Amino acid sequence: MDTLNKTINDLILKPQYSEYLALIKAARNGAVYGAKVRFPHALVMVFLFRSGTLKEKLRIIFKATLTHARNLAIFAVIYKAAVLLLRHAPPSGKEVSYDTFLAGLLGGYIVFGRNSQSSVNQQIVTYVFARVILAFAKIFVQKGGLLPVQLREQVAGKAWPIFAAVSWGAVMWLFRWFPETIQPSMRSSMQYIYINADHWGGFRDFLIHNK
Repeated sequence: MDTLNKTINDLILKPQYSEYLALIKAARNGAVYGAKVRFPHALVMVFLFRSGTLKEKLRIIFKATLTHARNLAIFAVIYKAAVLLLRHAPPSGKEVSYDTFLAGLLGGYIVFGRNSQSSVNQQIVTYVFARVILAFAKIFVQKGGLLPVQLREQVAGKAWPIFAAVSWGAVMWLFRWFPETIQPSMRSSMQYIYINADHWGGFRDFLIHNK
């Protein structure tokens, strides 16, 4: 067993294999992270807001966890492999700035875009989209040559309160008038907080237990 462990360690520590072994490690990390993130979220949401037998609830939790873990693992492999291929592709033979964008584009289409609009994928993509918009907004404010330095500082100081207020105002308006457009798990949460608050039949379902 010691000999086998030494052989494996010697192999995975060889520099010439590191780029290819990174694909395996990326798949492992994507799967583990996806499971860690999705399992507690699915556990809470299913037992709070879903009806059905224990077996049905456990099946939903397992399916959501598996989907999240599998998709992040597959995306990680596609992304890392595409970056590796582009890095060694002619004419440059080295990484250029748009390689990561093209690799992410390919992985995003194959894993999250093509023929798949599951609730898990919608949550992942909208999460990524929100972070991208925030990141680009920061880049615009911090490095925007069109804005004077003093104006950039003022925008940076006031942008977050305005962004938070507009986001909440918009989502509450959508929930009131176009609830079907809101992502299902978020809609369920909002239903529980805001709509169920208008209904009770006694003290028990007023404060102790919600119907």
